Amino acid sequence: MKVGFYGHVRQYHNLRAELDASMHEVLESGEYVLGPVLTRFEKELAAYFKMKNAVGVNSGTDALWLVFLALGIGPGDEIITTANTFFATAEAIWFTGAKVVFVEMEPDTCNIDPTQIQAAITPKTRAIVPVHLYGQTANMRAVSEIAKRHGLFVVEDCAQAIDARGDTFAIGELSDAVCTSFIIQKNLGTFGDGGAIVTNRDDILPRIRALRNHGSLKRSHHSMGYNSRLDDLHAGMLSVKLRRITDWSNRRREIAAMYSDGLKTTKLKLPYEKLGYRHVYHLYVIETPKRDAMLKYLNDAGVDAKVHYPIAIHQQEGYPWGKAADLNVRLPLTEQSAASVISLPMFPELEQAEIDFVIDTCRAWEKK
Repeated sequence: MKVGFYGHVRQYHNLRAELDASMHEVLESGEYVLGPVLTRFEKELAAYFKMKNAVGVNSGTDALWLVFLALGIGPGDEIITTANTFFATAEAIWFTGAKVVFVEMEPDTCNIDPTQIQAAITPKTRAIVPVHLYGQTANMRAVSEIAKRHGLFVVEDCAQAIDARGDTFAIGELSDAVCTSFIIQKNLGTFGDGGAIVTNRDDILPRIRALRNHGSLKRSHHSMGYNSRLDDLHAGMLSVKLRRITDWSNRRREIAAMYSDGLKTTKLKLPYEKLGYRHVYHLYVIETPKRDAMLKYLNDAGVDAKVHYPIAIHQQEGYPWGKAADLNVRLPLTEQSAASVISLPMFPELEQAEIDFVIDTCRAWEKK
């Protein structure tokens, strides 16, 4: 048996009639950019988050970057985040000219450790960017309290955690903006690139909308901006998929529970779900000190396991590439995790035989 890491084609087959109809609607409309289908999806996305505004953009990277710009962040400013995230989190900060300040992760959730944020705050700090890694929200209560004490912005990197929630809070409830990605690998993904900003702040909304469209809110009237728009074709497909996101998340949670039950007697470090939180398992990540050997074993056996992320941002070759960042970063928990993590196949269309095969193969690794 071979178990793939992604279920994109299966998902398309399951939704082919609706997705094809959505694409046909857009193509026949003749309005492909900033058209009515995008407007409709933005309203649906905002309603889903129970927030006031949503803006579709070109990518999750641009979502972060444009929010930072709309908040007035730029050279000389500092933003606190974590180094065990996809590179784009830091990249978007550097795009503004601001300095990235990395802090340590929690050893159980791998999310930003709020107890480490205070020591990283300086007079130049403007914002905190908690990343909801692997599908579980960061401790937003603690992050928000710190931000309020110091007058800081909070921007949530929610690229992996649509449909997640905390024990006493929802995503977006305790921040200035939520940024997400719709690249195909995500829990809510289109067949290409895409992203969005969701916010309750009406004051930054016009700036974000202008920035994504060459600085323009009215045809032929421009200021400095960029070309970062979510196409109507993608918006239409996302609209179809958004209606399934909760069911898909529930299925991911079912699969995660089967993995955890099947691997509970092994020596592998399994994902930790905080009490009362809704983890949506964008990734099901295990840890082992023999990561490279186990990864090869799984791949050779037919399990397409992958690694997210094997090199922390501050350990990338050439860091920080002339950008504003601390040069002597020491994050032992982050570095140890990066050297140990393996992501097992995780998508809603996984079949029972495939789930069992992944579990059996992981168990066999420990017995070899």
